[in-house]
Amino acid sequence: MALDRIDIAILDALQRDGRMANATLAEKVGLSQSACSRRLDNLEKTGVIRGYHARLSNASLGHEMTAIVHISLSGQFHQTLADFEAAVKRCPNILSCHLMSGEYDYILRIAAKDLADYERIHKEWLTAMPHVIKINSSFALREIVDRTSVGIPLERVQPPREKSGLKISA
Repeated sequence: MALDRIDIAILDALQRDGRMANATLAEKVGLSQSACSRRLDNLEKTGVIRGYHARLSNASLGHEMTAIVHISLSGQFHQTLADFEAAVKRCPNILSCHLMSGEYDYILRIAAKDLADYERIHKEWLTAMPHVIKINSSFALREIVDRTSVGIPLERVQPPREKSGLKISA
């Protein structure tokens, strides 16, 4: 779906405040309430907007540790991947899972209360998952960015031209 500037303005406003009333949203993007509602419905029906969620703080809920876990499987056969992915979906501490190219097959982001809790997750969940032959865990010291979307199309965002005195050629 091609997005125009009004669609982008709607998406940007909703990323800042997903609970915004349609009347407020319409005013922000310069549309009537009915036109804004139609555009919003279209963005939802086409899958650009996948849902509305409260963003919870894992730390506030007692899960102060984030682990980034690289997983290698015994193979990449369809059933091997399907078995592993089904097991991942059952583990409540896994926040995200990505099938990767490169050295590891998957990267997981896991929330844990502390190191002892991560050890429990490792023993009870990760090592019990089918076809796992290697687990490599790293622990986040601090979160810098946690975006839910890229938002404005990347071609509209200008990258910095210089960094630390080094010129970056395009």
